[in-house]
Amino acid sequence: MRLAFMITALAFGLAACSDTSRYTMPVANGEVPAIYQARQDTGPNGEPITIPAVRAAYLNERNQRQRVPYNGTEAPGSIVVDPYARVLYHVLENGEAMRFGVAVGRAGTGYYGTATIRRKARWPSWRPTDNMIRTQPELYAQFAGGVAGGTENPLGSRALYLYEGDRDTYYRIHGTLDPSSVGKATSAGCIRLFNQDIMDLFDEVSTGTTVRVRSQSESRQMEGPLIETPEGYVLPASEAAALGYTDSSQPFVTADPTPAATTAAAQIADPYAQQAVAFAPQVSDPFADMTTDTAFVSPVESAVPAR
Repeated sequence: MRLAFMITALAFGLAACSDTSRYTMPVANGEVPAIYQARQDTGPNGEPITIPAVRAAYLNERNQRQRVPYNGTEAPGSIVVDPYARVLYHVLENGEAMRFGVAVGRAGTGYYGTATIRRKARWPSWRPTDNMIRTQPELYAQFAGGVAGGTENPLGSRALYLYEGDRDTYYRIHGTLDPSSVGKATSAGCIRLFNQDIMDLFDEVSTGTTVRVRSQSESRQMEGPLIETPEGYVLPASEAAALGYTDSSQPFVTADPTPAATTAAAQIADPYAQQAVAFAPQVSDPFADMTTDTAFVSPVESAVPAR
């Protein structure tokens, strides 16, 4: 079973952790900003890996990172995850934050509260939980030994692991094999960023960083009402109305953001809630070069590390 399209290679010089200048970039205008161009990285075994450029079609105003005003109470250096607004904030000084677009799965709304990054991993490994293997052996038994970190691992290039004290929350912030999913609610995973974004965020934060994951009510209070577009993105209600979306045409995003499957769906066990959710596992890149095989079947973009 093929896990993903192959991501091929390359190392990218990063500025010091205190330098946020690389965060500054214009809103997408049809061209891929420099920060989302292909870059070179080093794989888990020292091999060169090229991180492909993010396609301009995936870089709408809300998806790409940008410095924005921030009115939350979290201290500079903190991370704030809003799974309902599908954004992540890295809080900066002077009432600002760097905002990143994220993809959210069912597990992304299964936890809220304040946690700490206790572990960071480059090209992390992944293993389905025992519950996933037991309930869907046809999908997961072949991965019982774990999937090594690399270009076919559903956690992507980097992962941040959240803990409450010594307790692993099993909540992860990580990369993705499917850049077209960023800004949407897909699969049963946690919080997924473009690989370029998680790589830079990974270098900006350290273990011990505080992470606040907003509840649904906190999201509504801080972000206001949101409307989901037919393309699967969310917008503030005021912006959506200006584009012709209304409450009657598109419902507010106030519940579990994981959409129901629209094709022959597989029942995938949620490793966090220990219950089943449905999603269509076949993901393809509609903008990909049709001469290459870019479709993949992801077992689930969860974030359970291999044991």
